[in-house]
Amino acid sequence: MNILLSNDDGYYAKGIVGLAESLSEFANITIVAPENNNSGSSSSLTLKNPLRIRKYQDNGYYVNGTPADCVFLALTKVLDKKPDLLVSGINHGANLGDDVLYSGTVGAAMGGRFSDIPCLALSTTSLKPKHLNAAIEASKILVRDHLAELTLRSTVLNINFPDVPIEEMKGYAITELGRRLMPDSSSRNRDAYGDEIHWIGPPPLPEASNQETDFNAIANNKISITPLATNLTNVSQINDLKDWIDKL
Repeated sequence: MNILLSNDDGYYAKGIVGLAESLSEFANITIVAPENNNSGSSSSLTLKNPLRIRKYQDNGYYVNGTPADCVFLALTKVLDKKPDLLVSGINHGANLGDDVLYSGTVGAAMGGRFSDIPCLALSTTSLKPKHLNAAIEASKILVRDHLAELTLRSTVLNINFPDVPIEEMKGYAITELGRRLMPDSSSRNRDAYGDEIHWIGPPPLPEASNQETDFNAIANNKISITPLATNLTNVSQINDLKDWIDKL
């Protein structure tokens, strides 16, 4: 198996380093990851600055760009042939619910959506995980033992691991994306010159839901697996909009 590995935390991050070491036990790994942390970059591409691919180890490269840049260059410049699998992560911090709209981890996975291969975005739910090795081991088991059974080849799966020992993980859950509450906009301060400054994070709490959401799965120590749509068209509204536009 040939695996393309990327992330948004940077090529030096513990999540990608540990995952590469683990997956290399049974697969050929090529890393193409950002030179620096690109959290929150979503699927953005660098259009006005030149990109450089630097080799730092055998089958390991970093790019002075975004996660989506890395995957694009990997598929078009670095690799001689299409990989069997694209994996983004393991991210330090959850990518749940609305997070996927901003996540560079998910953005990297989305970069392989036209390649007719499974694309996985992997995250552990703590910014400073205590059990990163558990997420790495669970990822290895999923890829090595179960991915061959996946019939949906061209798919993007957003996978989150609870930050607990692997023996405390309570299996898998196929989930919907949950939603977060309205973010608090009161996080502001002043700089040394007296000018007002603002901070975006941390992310707000999730909305309560009785559905099988990714938030609920993580709260129950389950590994959340959410299939993501790459076509953003809201098909259910097309007929209503046609009726509306006919009246204009």
